[in-house]
Amino acid sequence: MYSLIPETPDDDWEVEALYDLCFAPGRTALSSYRLRDGVPPVVGLSHVARDAEGILAGAIRYWPVHIGAAACLLLGPVAVHPTRQSEGLGRALINESLGHAAPKGWQRVMLVGDAPYYSRFGFSQLSGVHMPPPTNPERILGRALTPGAWDGITGQVTRWTD
Repeated sequence: MYSLIPETPDDDWEVEALYDLCFAPGRTALSSYRLRDGVPPVVGLSHVARDAEGILAGAIRYWPVHIGAAACLLLGPVAVHPTRQSEGLGRALINESLGHAAPKGWQRVMLVGDAPYYSRFGFSQLSGVHMPPPTNPERILGRALTPGAWDGITGQVTRWTD
């Protein structure tokens, strides 16, 4: 049994340690991290999964970005501790957190990832949306949270500014 709850600032060190464990050492050199530098994750959408003893089993974060003048969520990273994989936690984290996005006013979400995995959550390849290099354009995926949210949205993904 796991509790999926919004991430708090107190969770940060554990979430970062989980990401270090689950991803390659160069993860912070990826172009998506340049979009996150100095920008806090979206409060209420970033979630953690904890077991009955309170041990962190998984985490997901969302970041605000711009595509032209349009606001967008950037999903990722999502990680599940290696000893907890294949239990459906990744799916639960994605579904639970996405369920909070539209009610908070977000219309669209994107990520850089594997289409075969993320297509089960309604993500598909975006054409005309460009991440900073080096990013494989086939891995740029999006999902509309409201009908037509991606209609006419094209351009470079840039860091969030208020």
